[in-house]
Amino acid sequence: QELELHLSGKLRFVPIGCRDIVPNLEETMEFAELIKTPRADNVILHRPFYPLVEGTLCLTGHHLIFSSRRQDNMEELWLLHSNIDSIEKRFLGSLGTIIIKCKDLRIIQLDIPGMEESLNIASSIEALSTLDSITLMYPFFYRPMFEVIEDGWHSFLPEQEFELLSSITNEWRLSYVNKDFSVCPSYPPIVTVPKSIDDESLCKVATFRHGGRFPVLSYYHKKNGMVMMRSSQPLTGTNGRRCKEDEKLINATLRAGKRGYIIDTRSLNIAQQARAKGGGFEQEAHYPQWRRIHKSIERYNILQESLIKLVEACNDQSHNMDRWLSKLEASNWLTHIKEILTTACLAAQCIDREGASVLVHGTEGTDSTLQVTSLAQIILDPRCRTIRGFEALVEREWLQAGHPFQLRCAQSAYSNSKQKWEAPVFLLFLDCVWQILRQFPCSFEFNYHFLIMLFEHSYASQFGTFLGNNENERCKLKLPQKTMSLWSWVNRPEELNRFKNPLFEANSLVIWPSVAPQSLQLWEGVFLRWNRSSKFLDESYEEMINIIKYNKELQVKVNMLRRQLAELETDDSTQDDGMPESP
Repeated sequence: QELELHLSGKLRFVPIGCRDIVPNLEETMEFAELIKTPRADNVILHRPFYPLVEGTLCLTGHHLIFSSRRQDNMEELWLLHSNIDSIEKRFLGSLGTIIIKCKDLRIIQLDIPGMEESLNIASSIEALSTLDSITLMYPFFYRPMFEVIEDGWHSFLPEQEFELLSSITNEWRLSYVNKDFSVCPSYPPIVTVPKSIDDESLCKVATFRHGGRFPVLSYYHKKNGMVMMRSSQPLTGTNGRRCKEDEKLINATLRAGKRGYIIDTRSLNIAQQARAKGGGFEQEAHYPQWRRIHKSIERYNILQESLIKLVEACNDQSHNMDRWLSKLEASNWLTHIKEILTTACLAAQCIDREGASVLVHGTEGTDSTLQVTSLAQIILDPRCRTIRGFEALVEREWLQAGHPFQLRCAQSAYSNSKQKWEAPVFLLFLDCVWQILRQFPCSFEFNYHFLIMLFEHSYASQFGTFLGNNENERCKLKLPQKTMSLWSWVNRPEELNRFKNPLFEANSLVIWPSVAPQSLQLWEGVFLRWNRSSKFLDESYEEMINIIKYNKELQVKVNMLRRQLAELETDDSTQDDGMPESP
């Protein structure tokens, strides 16, 4: 078995002696009362595409560990409890069966002899996979065995991003108005705003925007100086309340004589309903230089239901074509992909082709807004299509921007409890990126493994990067001091090589993806990887890498031979010049 992904701490086979995930004494003591039966022998493991394996099952505070008993090939399986979405129990006589459904969409089955052992193990897994306290989660106990070359917590600071901006324009400044998170609890301590707007004005604007999320810079387009801002909805209410500081702030982004576009990610009907609850949208009378466009992007439970239906369709083993197509259509997943990509393309088009600045918001500005602003940057900015540029984008537009990962990713497609706040918002974003990557396979430095890795870690991880709902919570939890950053692991050279796209050729152009229904496909790498073997896909990918490698070797030889030929031709001409003329 390959060792390459054992660091992720999810369901991986790892040769004994090669793992770096070791349960420490502190972890074992902390959860001792929750583990009724720490070990069971003669357990049978069922998993897709592999033969049955008999072995020993052990439970630690954060992992389910299965060790095979085969002398010819000793292996271990480690599964983070936090990666478990739900479990089902079945009994036949004294044999208990536990079916574990994971947040990464995998399903495994354990046959455990003994009724009492089965019940104890099942109840322990249920308790350990639903811990309420964030500080009891694995990132606070994880101790990496690899050498930390780069502290990922300091890799993408706002000051570093601002340095890039200030080298091309002096119209913006860093504001520390939110340094104690009192102005906007879901914003980072440092934000980029127009230089002409002071902090006192920002405080007034914050009281006029939902959750205090006043307009801040999301992206500066070097080509023409246009910008993309993001915020939450204005609190206009039914009385048509206005805020002159808010009007001044967003007008400060406009060039003389230019108009701007406000892209509202809600339908006009929903935006009007929001006014009755104190929210609303920008009135044309108060924002005459701005044209408002409504593009409906779904949220919350609608997206969660869509994911549940899609995964159910992918797991359907009936092999009935009509049933598969109708279930796929009923999930509406690809419709959501189309809506998000269409809105992102619109934002990018306004900036690049219309030469206009854009403000994007929905209701809170923490979900569909971030999908649109981040995808628009992937379309417009070649830097965001590199590995480090994409990491910086995730940090800037998702983590620092206050996407509530802890709430949205608490459960995946198999959970039995229906909470209000779960939604695969980040997964939809990654799926949209994959759609663009598939259409422009040479324009991205990273491959689809990189996107799948981010999906997995957003739901369950040994790293602290996706814990908490915003910078405020991460600061209170002291995550940079107490946990390891995902980027510290990913950006090690040996890991980076796995995520590099062998077809990559830097492309400085804007890329315009097709959003036609025929152009959008189901992301097999996520939704079908546990339902059918990827053996042939993996083999073809390896063959492609070998061909590209061989091609590069041949290119080096060609260049060397050309140099040698040029040198020989130079020598010949020199000799001809030195020869005496014949009489």
